[in-house]
Amino acid sequence: MDLGLQGQVVLVTGGVRGVGAGISAVLADLGATVVACARRPAEAADPRIDFVVCDIRDADAVAEMVTGIVERHGSLDGLVNNAGGAPFALAADVSPRYHSKIVELNMLAPLIVAQAAQKVMRDQPGGGSIVNVSSMSGHRPSPGTAAYGAAKAGLDSLTGSLAAEWAPIVRINSVVAGAVRTELAELHYGDAAGVDAVGKTIPMGRLASPEDVGNAVAFLLSPLASYVTGSTLTVHGGGERLAFLDAATAANSVTPTTT
Repeated sequence: MDLGLQGQVVLVTGGVRGVGAGISAVLADLGATVVACARRPAEAADPRIDFVVCDIRDADAVAEMVTGIVERHGSLDGLVNNAGGAPFALAADVSPRYHSKIVELNMLAPLIVAQAAQKVMRDQPGGGSIVNVSSMSGHRPSPGTAAYGAAKAGLDSLTGSLAAEWAPIVRINSVVAGAVRTELAELHYGDAAGVDAVGKTIPMGRLASPEDVGNAVAFLLSPLASYVTGSTLTVHGGGERLAFLDAATAANSVTPTTT
């Protein structure tokens, strides 16, 4: 399928592991020139991906990275703010510094990278497109990752604000991802049986793959979404099973089905 991404230069933060690796692979399959950054390279990196070491919390390092991408590839047409995450920790048990670091990585760092990218994109004939990878954690209670959920809610709000400020030259949207099956899924859901059990609570009958998220990102980066900005695209397989359904005794209580 040709989405019009052939030859487009796209930066994917955190683009060598997990969801980021899936996004990078989808974009590379579609003919984009993909540059992935992270604080350290992956053990088995995709040879099609140009890797750059960068701590996206460091504004000077980000500016240097973006300048290097433009010098090497001639443009920066797309940005995917994917890097982020948080370990499980109850809010009352961690320090204020811990909360600050989580918010810094998941909300402030994407803003730093978006600012650097926008400075390039605004002067390009074709402008540019930015996609922020957000989470359902920002749209419902997130016990154990409270600061992460708050940061992702802030990222979605930031997406709308930047879209209004930077239109029509630069489009910016967010993909709100649900549970994704990555190499770290078992840390969140237990063993393989736990991962499968969680998948059965989702209407689509499984967790998302990183490529599912990548496909949504590719659409938003592409010319097919040329009139889409300030939007959030939810990629959650139909949503999470509500607790009251497990407590209900009615015979017609909804039960997820799988094929």
